[in-house]
Amino acid sequence: MRVYKNIFNQIISPENLFLAWDKFKNGKQSKQDVQKFEWNLEENIFRLHRELKSLTHKHSAYTSFYIREPKPRHINKASVRDRILHHAVFNILNPIFEPTFIANSFSCRIGKGTHKGVNVLEKGARKVSRNYSGACFALKCDIRKFFYSVNHQILKDILARWIKDAQALKLCEEIIDSFESENPERERVNAAFR
Repeated sequence: MRVYKNIFNQIISPENLFLAWDKFKNGKQSKQDVQKFEWNLEENIFRLHRELKSLTHKHSAYTSFYIREPKPRHINKASVRDRILHHAVFNILNPIFEPTFIANSFSCRIGKGTHKGVNVLEKGARKVSRNYSGACFALKCDIRKFFYSVNHQILKDILARWIKDAQALKLCEEIIDSFESENPERERVNAAFR
């Protein structure tokens, strides 16, 4: 297993932060908070860079609201500057972890997506059912409230195995721990791993 060092400066570089902004803003430019951030874009990006470089950055609180699409969903949204930071971290960490993911995981992955997932499912169903001449079953499942219940310590331990950069790890830990759920299920799951 390869170990990655000295990635903090890559994450916080102005070039990476501007790239993160470009990726983040797509489809969001009509949002008021995004427009406000863009109004002083350079100043906001360089302020974020300075805070990260001086290790004074603190993740902001989340805004909580409900949407319907079509069922009701509870959303916790980070500030624009923090979502840009999330994209900046992703830009550097994704090439490290992407090769370790299973091939048949399609959600939220570059070059994957719903259409490719459906194509792979169709090919698999055709193969297993011998061109639809036999029975074939598929299990569709999701982890209920994953982000509410994921064990933070396990996630941080996985990162620490691959990343040997104290500042990058501290930043990742701050992001991971930035959202604390009041979900009792999360407490039960976390207690089981202590």
